Amino acid sequence: MSNKIEPRILKGFRDFLPSKEIERKRIIGILEKNFESFGYVPIDTPVLEYTEVLLGKGGGETDKQVYRFEDNGGRDVSMRFDLTVPFARYMAKNRNDLHLPFKRYHINKVWRGENTQRGRYREFMQCDFDIVGIDTASADFEILMMMHDSMKAIDVNDITIHFSHRGIFNRLLDRLEILSSSVDILRIVDKLGKIGEEEVMALLKELTTESNAKEILDFIKPAGSDEESLAKMERAAGGTSDDTERLKTIFGYIKECGMEDSFKLDPSITRGLDYYTGIVYETFLDELPGIGSVCSGGRYNNLASLYTKEELPGVGAAIGLDRLLAALEELGRVSEKQSVTDLLILALDEKLYGHYHNLSRQFRKADINCEVFHTKKKLNAQFKYAEAKSIPFALICGEDEFSSRTVNIKDLDKRENWNGLTVDEAIAKLSENKR
Repeated sequence: MSNKIEPRILKGFRDFLPSKEIERKRIIGILEKNFESFGYVPIDTPVLEYTEVLLGKGGGETDKQVYRFEDNGGRDVSMRFDLTVPFARYMAKNRNDLHLPFKRYHINKVWRGENTQRGRYREFMQCDFDIVGIDTASADFEILMMMHDSMKAIDVNDITIHFSHRGIFNRLLDRLEILSSSVDILRIVDKLGKIGEEEVMALLKELTTESNAKEILDFIKPAGSDEESLAKMERAAGGTSDDTERLKTIFGYIKECGMEDSFKLDPSITRGLDYYTGIVYETFLDELPGIGSVCSGGRYNNLASLYTKEELPGVGAAIGLDRLLAALEELGRVSEKQSVTDLLILALDEKLYGHYHNLSRQFRKADINCEVFHTKKKLNAQFKYAEAKSIPFALICGEDEFSSRTVNIKDLDKRENWNGLTVDEAIAKLSENKR
């Protein structure tokens, strides 16, 4: 009888082979640089929180998805299901050490026990960015601009950011005298793209009258242009108000920055979580809209009120990195790079290993990722190793090169050789041709 344990993993969880993780880390690095270019700083929060902290504003569906258990100390704890609710707790606890408005980003894993499907997992990475302590159109627009520029930075250019305003929708519900059912109605409307208009209509009729359901469905249908859609929303909600004026101001910012082609006013965007109070938005890939939103969020002015009496209005968004990568992979736009190594130092002579390692230090100091082949094998086997890992360059140094203090560099992709180089010349050549 075998004592071996089957190396299995839970459904909705994954191992990442180097090619996948290299690409993921590459994109994270680009996003971090972009976030910091706007003045946002990194933070982190615990994976585990007290359940009452996480579920105070999550809502019914979220409660069912949370990984919740009793720890060894008998405490009721849960794993974070997003990065926004822990951030609200973080702001309340650390307020005295932070300057407002506070601009943060947080890239880390979250967990939800939901049904797995294309681009949706139970353990996944979110890339959040928020600004807290201010409620202005300028702050709302900065998040929209960051969403736009983040996608562009990772070479995702064919996107449309759909946005709306939760306040306008709530005014419609108030006029229809069904605001008390807003949470359930919002979650039904949020499923429009998944279940279709007919099913949404049926679910709405279970909550309210057929007349009200028809008004809601009419409200969430865009008109011919963004301006016409906003005018229609404004009429349905009972006229002009701060929320419609906020959208008009943001329209002006979008036009002034020449970004109109990437944005669309879409009244059906409501976001399922009930902590949103103002502008809400979702980002879709034009080539693959069916995979769903890859970056979404909105304004949440009351979330921190669960933990503090101080008003801490916030607005932010989250990039669903795993869904985005799944979409890019489907579109054939994901790198399959197997290695981060730029240069492999081949082993020609066991007596020269000390020299090989000394060479490797010099290349690394010049920002050239370098590794030494650790056992003397036939050159053909060493070249095959480099090819399998997609290492672009190899360094050859035997007794003759060691005596003359030179090296030979081979471009493994182009099959070119640069012989008799000093280390400085080799560094310059590799830096010039690095890829």
